[in-house]
Amino acid sequence: MTKINPQRIYGNFVSGVALDLHTLSSTYLGVNESGHEVYDTVRSEVGELLYRLKYRADQTAGLEIARVASEFIAGQKFKFGLLVPVPPSAARALQPVIFVANAIGASVPLPVANCITTTRATEQLKGVTDKERRKELLAGLHAVDAEQTRGKDILLFDDLFRSGSTLNAITDLLMGEGKAASVRVLTITKTRSNA
Repeated sequence: MTKINPQRIYGNFVSGVALDLHTLSSTYLGVNESGHEVYDTVRSEVGELLYRLKYRADQTAGLEIARVASEFIAGQKFKFGLLVPVPPSAARALQPVIFVANAIGASVPLPVANCITTTRATEQLKGVTDKERRKELLAGLHAVDAEQTRGKDILLFDDLFRSGSTLNAITDLLMGEGKAASVRVLTITKTRSNA
């Protein structure tokens, strides 16, 4: 049984939760023979599952994340009309957020709508620490199919919460052009710092 330790996350959405921290500790070990920095990283249980899903395409890890997330969602007092996954920022054979969202939707059950799309290619935000640069990269990056979101109480779903920039931008889009009734957020993990 995978243990979780829900963490509050904050943004312009009604409320937000990450199932757990991504890493519990990370100790710098030095530089390897290829010139890459090496760390001894200890992940939370769900953080380890997410790592296996993202970097090893381990579908069993994704299904376990979905099981734990579904149990968490079922225990909430509010009900959702739609689960909206954040669109992928990198090309992968197995898209972790989409895979887990579909498994959650089948389990809860909850309709899943891939109604947020990207309007252009952009660099991944995980390496961008400057808040203004993040805003610049996110400006106009996403579009919404309002026919799917109008009047709905939405659960916006992503894998990792770092600064909240992407989730805030998509929440603004859902509440504005998308005419959603409300947006709450669930992420699989969150970083220990918001940089």
